[in-house]
Amino acid sequence: MGLIALSYVLNVAGAPDSFFLVLPIPVGVFVLLFLLLRTWHGRRLTVCERVLRTYPLEYRTRVDKKSEQWLLLGTVFTVRVSTRGQHGAPLMRAINASTVRRWPKGAEDGGAWIAGDLAFGGVMIVPGTNDMLFMQPSDWQKYADEREQADPARIARAQQAGLTQLVEKEPRVTYIN
Repeated sequence: MGLIALSYVLNVAGAPDSFFLVLPIPVGVFVLLFLLLRTWHGRRLTVCERVLRTYPLEYRTRVDKKSEQWLLLGTVFTVRVSTRGQHGAPLMRAINASTVRRWPKGAEDGGAWIAGDLAFGGVMIVPGTNDMLFMQPSDWQKYADEREQADPARIARAQQAGLTQLVEKEPRVTYIN
């Protein structure tokens, strides 16, 4: 806001009209938009904090990255988090909580710490790099029956963590060709 107001103050102070007098306005608008975008994406950290306060961390031996997709909200990784000897782990959409767009090194080799209920969502923390990814089921509707049939304590815990609704949605952007 200061860069935007600077042009006005300089003009009122009697500075001659020039390109340099107006230059801070687009720079200030860009900085303001960037700040708003980062703050909007920063809400992901609040959701992760609620999950970590509600659920204990459990170590999972396998994290398999199936695909990745570059979206406006960040790079969304499709992962399967499972424990050796167990089958039926859901595919999860994982997005880095810090808006970094890279896959954490060592996640597939060494496993990860998971907090949450995989039918509702959770948080994955990769040891060594300390990268934190927010996760929810890749096909949210597919696990609707499991969420509805969950016992009341499980649903209450998911509500406390803020996981009863789809948290990360790709915004609808209209493209003009």
